[in-house]
Amino acid sequence: MKTIVLGAGLAGVTTAWYLAGTGRQVTVIDRQKLAASETSYANAGMIAPGHAYTWASPRAPGILWRSLRDDSQALLLRPSLDLNMWLWLWKFLRNCSAQKARENTSRKLLLCRYSQSELHVLTQQLNLQYELLSTGALYLYRDEASLKRGIENMQILVDGGMPLRSISRDEAVQLEPALAYSSFAGAILSPSDESGDARMFTRNLAAECAVAGVQFLMSTHIQHIKSEGDRIVAVQTDQGAIEGDEYVLALGCDSPLIARELGYSLPIYPVKGYSVTFAIRDADTAPSMSGVDEQALVAWARYGNRLRLTSTAEFTGYDRSHTPTDFAPMLKVARRLFPNGADYERPDYWAGLRPMTPEGLPILGKSRHRNLYLNTGHGHMGWTMACGTARIVADIMDGRQPEIDITGMTL
Repeated sequence: MKTIVLGAGLAGVTTAWYLAGTGRQVTVIDRQKLAASETSYANAGMIAPGHAYTWASPRAPGILWRSLRDDSQALLLRPSLDLNMWLWLWKFLRNCSAQKARENTSRKLLLCRYSQSELHVLTQQLNLQYELLSTGALYLYRDEASLKRGIENMQILVDGGMPLRSISRDEAVQLEPALAYSSFAGAILSPSDESGDARMFTRNLAAECAVAGVQFLMSTHIQHIKSEGDRIVAVQTDQGAIEGDEYVLALGCDSPLIARELGYSLPIYPVKGYSVTFAIRDADTAPSMSGVDEQALVAWARYGNRLRLTSTAEFTGYDRSHTPTDFAPMLKVARRLFPNGADYERPDYWAGLRPMTPEGLPILGKSRHRNLYLNTGHGHMGWTMACGTARIVADIMDGRQPEIDITGMTL
């Protein structure tokens, strides 16, 4: 069985690994020279079931409205003539009721917890190195009112099995001394959350895939997918046609573009995020736990001698451009949280696109074409979801029932 996987990001490479384990002859196609060179390149790095909330909530419409005149909002809407954006936003707003938010968050949490367990198995099996920190995560709140709301909101995750608890500022500082000079009211502790370098993980797993016989066709641009009736017959690239028996679409934000010519309207839209990475010097007091400043919505994580901060969810189409001024709010938060945390004078800037669905859930499994499968739309939780979704798709392709309920994650 020859299987073609489209995309060499986290989703594509993990899918290739699990499929190779079933005895398939797997080929991965990607336009970049190296795996994990786009969405997975410099993401937040948090493996965080403890923060598995869906973005579509009763508060989201107001945030989007205020963002039209206030760039400090968590979601930033940049109006354009892009009809696909407005169609996506309409579907997003339909998911913003309290009931829908609870349903989607519960489903998302189930997947995230399953995926984290699969990641642990894979890490131990292959002794994968990716600067994993299993020290938990802190979700900080600057005032008592927001802390109270956070505690109320966390109940849905607690009901789903997460060992979350609220802690005082003093308790947080005891756990994370690097926060000693930062002002906040308290935090929610998620002791089972982790962090790690997603790019390093993906590239090391790609190397293991190659040892297992997976072929990588890198620097190969996918032009379109050829179909005959209800079957895919080939992928046309700038290097020629690539034929297989079955195909997996794992192209992130490009998935709806490629699938459109096949008659699909995948509800995926790119949401731009920014990250900045700093070197940690010997004298710096850097954090050893990951976390999120819930007011600024800035996440941080440490990878060895690097500190990374990520922020912003900007609806601006497929634009990946950025300037230093885009990162000024993050730099301000970094200095406030960790005044001596890293070498802030030498920032490494990056911006990438998250493949978001309105519900915040990925699209997995079978399509209308009987030999085309989907593993796409992971949004801002792609690192957390990667191993679980790959295992689920491999199970479906092998005729096995997934180990968890995937309601809301199929076409």
